[in-house]
Amino acid sequence: MSTSISTAFIAQFDAEVKQAYQGAAKLFGTVRTKTGVVGSTHRFPKLGKGLAQPRIPQTDVVPMNVQHSNATATLEDWSAPEYSDIYDLQKINFDERKELKMAIASAMGRRMDQLLLDAADAGASATQVSDNIGGTDSGLNTAKLRRAKRLMDAAGVPATDRVFVHGAIGLEQLLGETNATSSDFNSIKALVNGEIDTWLGFKFVMIEDRDEGGLDLTSNIRKNFAYHKQALGLAVGIDMRTEINYISEKTSWLVNGIFSAGSVGIDSAGIIEVLTFEA
Repeated sequence: MSTSISTAFIAQFDAEVKQAYQGAAKLFGTVRTKTGVVGSTHRFPKLGKGLAQPRIPQTDVVPMNVQHSNATATLEDWSAPEYSDIYDLQKINFDERKELKMAIASAMGRRMDQLLLDAADAGASATQVSDNIGGTDSGLNTAKLRRAKRLMDAAGVPATDRVFVHGAIGLEQLLGETNATSSDFNSIKALVNGEIDTWLGFKFVMIEDRDEGGLDLTSNIRKNFAYHKQALGLAVGIDMRTEINYISEKTSWLVNGIFSAGSVGIDSAGIIEVLTFEA
């Protein structure tokens, strides 16, 4: 690769990274999202509940005085840079562009997920699903999922657009539950693919062990999250994009992925921590 590069190549690379990013970011699209944010913060409006009153003839109506509040997401700037040396490019027998594309997209996707996981942790309901439900120091099981569903149902959280985020060990534990894997209880044949896609009204998303932090694990207790799409907010100032610049001092191309975003819990009633024990 020479020290001149066409705009067509840059545009193609950017499009490829965006496509790969969409596959790498597991939680993008499962939350309330605002793009094109201008400024360092974004406020997600939250409208409280109202109570209908009986009508009394010939009297003034009484306003419900619905409470208005905001949840503020603070945007953070992130980059995923890597150098591509022009001398090294002549000595390798693989497609470095493809490798860089996947590395940048994956790094940015994981970071975007982490913003959402951290926001879920900070904004979750004070009512947790204990690790002792379904057995002392128990793993991910049917009883805990039922309890998370009940807490959401009782709080009036809509039945659609519910998500359950779990780890790899949690999936292993749940696959040992007859209720989750038997066709008598679940129309999805979990043991065929080794995964659970949708159950008890939740869309299941597995987060693997990650250098960014992933799902918190402290003293063998893993924090999993059940949340509703409208309960978590993601504000995007600079949408994911790539830059390619030649740095003559390093005789290398600097390939960089950038984005600016922030996340916040909007409604704690729609974010439930489910604690599981991982030996």
